Amino acid sequence: MAKAIMLQGTGSDVGKTVLVAGLCRVARKRGLKVRPFKPQNMSNNAAVADIPGETGGGEIGRAQWLQAIACGVAPSIHMNPVLLKPQTDIGAQVIVQGKVFGEARARDYQTLKGRLIHAVMDSWDRLGADADLIVVEGAGSPAEINLRSRDIANMGFATRADVPVVLVGDIDRGGVIAAVAGTHLILPEEDRRMIVGYLINKFRGDVSLFDDGIAAMGRFTGWPCFGVVPWLKAAALLPSEDSVTLERLASGEKRALKVAVPLLGRIANFDDLDPLRAEPQVEVVFVPPGRPLPADAGLVVIPGSKSTIGDLVEFRNNGWDRDLIAHRRRGGHVVGICGGYQMLGRVVRDPHGIEGSVTEAEGLGLLEVETVMEPEKTVRNVSARSVHFDVPLSGYEIHLGATLGPDCQRPAVIIDGVHDGATSADGKVFGTYLHGLFGADLFRARFLETLGIRGSGIDYRAEVERALDEIAAHLEQYLDCDAIFAAAR
Repeated sequence: MAKAIMLQGTGSDVGKTVLVAGLCRVARKRGLKVRPFKPQNMSNNAAVADIPGETGGGEIGRAQWLQAIACGVAPSIHMNPVLLKPQTDIGAQVIVQGKVFGEARARDYQTLKGRLIHAVMDSWDRLGADADLIVVEGAGSPAEINLRSRDIANMGFATRADVPVVLVGDIDRGGVIAAVAGTHLILPEEDRRMIVGYLINKFRGDVSLFDDGIAAMGRFTGWPCFGVVPWLKAAALLPSEDSVTLERLASGEKRALKVAVPLLGRIANFDDLDPLRAEPQVEVVFVPPGRPLPADAGLVVIPGSKSTIGDLVEFRNNGWDRDLIAHRRRGGHVVGICGGYQMLGRVVRDPHGIEGSVTEAEGLGLLEVETVMEPEKTVRNVSARSVHFDVPLSGYEIHLGATLGPDCQRPAVIIDGVHDGATSADGKVFGTYLHGLFGADLFRARFLETLGIRGSGIDYRAEVERALDEIAAHLEQYLDCDAIFAAAR
């Protein structure tokens, strides 16, 4: 069985995902067969992992997909055996080992965890059979002791699998000394003994100024400090996973092309926009509810959604439908991806009530198509080709429903030889079920040219690899990686 080390945070969004990816790349560079693992993830940003022997694939968190890249291996459904995809404020779709297990309200899910731990441990055993080291990412915080009795994401997993834990504190949000010392104070002894040390993340400025803080935490906890990690600028080049980051993706420096993205309540796979964000002449603005779509946007992208009808209703409630019509009258372009594609049609029907009690909603009417939700979900990695530019594409599909109509006679892409998507008569509006569209460098360059922008010519995947290497180099410099790996067992 592989050795393992686990990173748990003093809270959510302390940077565990990037740190795990960086440590995975460090271990890989040292010649180790390393794998990422997250027992339970909650995110509507999903990736597709191929399942041996099956034509389709399974869903895992986008973070574990990125961490697999850091390890230099193909993603596996066993890297994230339980994925929760929020559909409402109190309920989520439950994915177990890549497949839809069912739906559960938050309270019901707490009871369900007793059954899911068996799948978690099965995936754990499978993943460790062919690895030297597993770097595990926790979820939320072990200090949420009100959830401890049924926990499968943090100490509940660590104690069962006997995995040592490194606690991660985020100094950028403030109160990190209290967060680390407070975690030590409230954890029961069984959990406290699993922690072999801590590290501090997202430090800005002179690290030596924090020496007294480290000494104080040592007195309160007795834990050693593995290091203080500075703010990692390269992390901005990595695909986004946690919806918490969306709160910070506001308008920035004025650039040649503004791309407006409505911040849907159940937005999914918003990392589709990351390659556009990487373009130096493109400004991607995520527009929060209550604010209009900017009138100076040249392109509006409606992203994926975990609840198409619910988000479509919210879209209208925000007045974004009127903003979109005005955008079109100004000659603006519109792209819909997956759920966004469905919204662009005339109507979305859900006769089986898959998404909830509202079974039909009027679409935005920019494409002559209609969508009917179907119980069976399409989940697969695909090869494709752009119809507009005749260039290769690759990506994945994760969606419910079938979309048909006259505008489908002008498909946007061809996926595995089959037409997909639809295009308006003037060519300025199109939708597709293909995620990863803008990740194709040649397509992105050609598409930007139609908007009057010269692409930078960057190789986006190579940029991600470079960012992972840079992060790994920083972790080697600022962390005692030898001690962290030595603590694994």
